[in-house]
Amino acid sequence: MLFQIRHESLYRYDVPVALGEHVLRLTPRAGGIRLLSHRLAVEPQPSGWSQELDGLGNCVTRVSFQGTTQSLRVESEIELETLQAPALGFGLPPLPWSQLSAPGGSAVAASVFGFARSLTHEVGPDPVTVLDQLTRTLFTSFDRQVRPIGAARSAAETLALRQGACRDLTVLFLEVCACWGIPGRFVSGYQAQADTPDGQRHLHAWAEVSLPGVGWRGWDATHGLRVGEGHVALCAAPTQADTMPIEGGFFFQGAVVNSTLDHSVRISTR
Repeated sequence: MLFQIRHESLYRYDVPVALGEHVLRLTPRAGGIRLLSHRLAVEPQPSGWSQELDGLGNCVTRVSFQGTTQSLRVESEIELETLQAPALGFGLPPLPWSQLSAPGGSAVAASVFGFARSLTHEVGPDPVTVLDQLTRTLFTSFDRQVRPIGAARSAAETLALRQGACRDLTVLFLEVCACWGIPGRFVSGYQAQADTPDGQRHLHAWAEVSLPGVGWRGWDATHGLRVGEGHVALCAAPTQADTMPIEGGFFFQGAVVNSTLDHSVRISTR
């Protein structure tokens, strides 16, 4: 599938500010794609610019600035082709249901553990089957919403509300996987489907889990499907906070500063 993506972010400040170093996670992850072009533009012009590959395989751009400004604009234009992932077979080593235990002193809420246990009674121990079932359950039984601001809710809160944005469902998905002993990580990126509740395009989130003999594979609970050529990953990390597309701070003189963020994501595919 051929993707053309334009992602713009504009921060405005009502007083002059000095921008600290910013981290940009806007370069597609390698693997499963053929990157045709990528233009990353920043205004004001950075005084320093470097790229690095972190320990999880994410391409990170670091920019630094001099002087003061009342705006920060970041534009990313990407053209790439996604490749079809190998089919997921069945017959993987069974999940050790007998080893499930109450969360006790762990961070997993009792309600989430109970939810994970209930799903084990619906399917057998095959990991692909149970991950598919978890994805279907979150897709069919939860109200999916767009929540433009705010960190992901806790898994227990999303479970209690039976609703959430893609990042909320992803956190719940990953915590259920933790109950099953399946390692997982949070992924931020883009997706081809345009049927968002508000009719706009946004950054998307989904989960990846590590399966024995297979490696990392993704499931998208928001759309009720396995991750494939309709998804473009930007960043994968243990938590949502580690996948923020733009991260940085600023300094100013005075008691208070008001800031706003306008952003747009435009995606075309064929």
